[in-house]
Amino acid sequence: MFDWLIVGAGFAGSVLAERLASQRNERVMIIDRRPHIGGNAYDHLDAAGLLIHRYGPHIFHTNAQQVADYLSRFTSWRPYEHRVLAEVKRPGSGETLRVPIPINLDTINRLYGLSLTEAEVEAWMAARAEPVAEIRTSEDVVVGKVGRELYELFFRGYTRKQWALDPSELDRSVTARVPTRTNRDDRYFTDSFQAMPAEGYTKMFERMLAHPNITIRTGVDYRAIRDQVPHRKLIWTGPVDEYFGFRFGKLPYRSLRFEHQTLDQEWHQPVGTVNYPAEDVPYTRTSEYKHLTGQVHPRTSITTEYPSAEGDPYYPIPRPENQVLYKRYEALADATQDVWFVGRLATYRYYNMDQIVGQALATFQRIAAGVPRASAVVAAE
Repeated sequence: MFDWLIVGAGFAGSVLAERLASQRNERVMIIDRRPHIGGNAYDHLDAAGLLIHRYGPHIFHTNAQQVADYLSRFTSWRPYEHRVLAEVKRPGSGETLRVPIPINLDTINRLYGLSLTEAEVEAWMAARAEPVAEIRTSEDVVVGKVGRELYELFFRGYTRKQWALDPSELDRSVTARVPTRTNRDDRYFTDSFQAMPAEGYTKMFERMLAHPNITIRTGVDYRAIRDQVPHRKLIWTGPVDEYFGFRFGKLPYRSLRFEHQTLDQEWHQPVGTVNYPAEDVPYTRTSEYKHLTGQVHPRTSITTEYPSAEGDPYYPIPRPENQVLYKRYEALADATQDVWFVGRLATYRYYNMDQIVGQALATFQRIAAGVPRASAVVAAE
């Protein structure tokens, strides 16, 4: 008899497995339908011996010291600040340039051949911004800040590729995630803690799940084994609609197809990721892992991402009608006894890795406060 069956061995499931096993001395089985632990953060050595991320680049960053402290129990860190360039055509000339994204002072000066200061670029952007009475969509966010030309150059095509929807059809949260800066800060993130697990994410997950109370089974599906594994309670980190048999229909997601390549050269690009916003380019970005890992190697490995309607669910599509559908599933989840729904797929919301860790730690605190330990339950029986 397991005290807990946890479905999904990504961040949400693994953090909860570790906490339940180490802090409550309870027996946990954690399963995943993929043949590995780590969820989308899974990394491994490719045929050339280069550490790559199977599901695209995962850059760890957080402002939550509690989250950084918790994960530091299972890994040391390599400081890393992610930088991204966008390949665009200079307005007027059509010359191809790579400029920093998020848009900053250098982006504007290089695109337009200017020498603006921080104070001047703010006024320059304000002069091009379009008045928006109410910011509701992703288009509103950008044109209301920097105007239509920069919106078309950096955001519209990229967003249409990523989501198969125009920014005017998407919630404002999509483009609001990418700030606009008037200084020369070219870091993609500004969090106080930015680093990569020194030996990779998979090694970190292995240490997290190494407790003797934890049993790991990968390459298995929950529905195939749920009646074969006696358990008292369940933690579900998969799609919430799947748990309920898609009773109200499927929640919409966007997926990705990853093209991994190993190149016979030491470096491919000057930064970790290059974005390709133009709509006539079929992919959205290419990432080079040696920037992230610090690995020294005569060859290099890259991953190019192609957005897709088919495949694993990665990105909940932020539209009002989808939230209405999710709320119906959320009501079912809230009414389901002895099952906890945790993580991006189970709560139909886009979370960064640190946010999922924080959600899992908070869920454990609720369990600790409100659920009797298994030993107490056995004694009562």
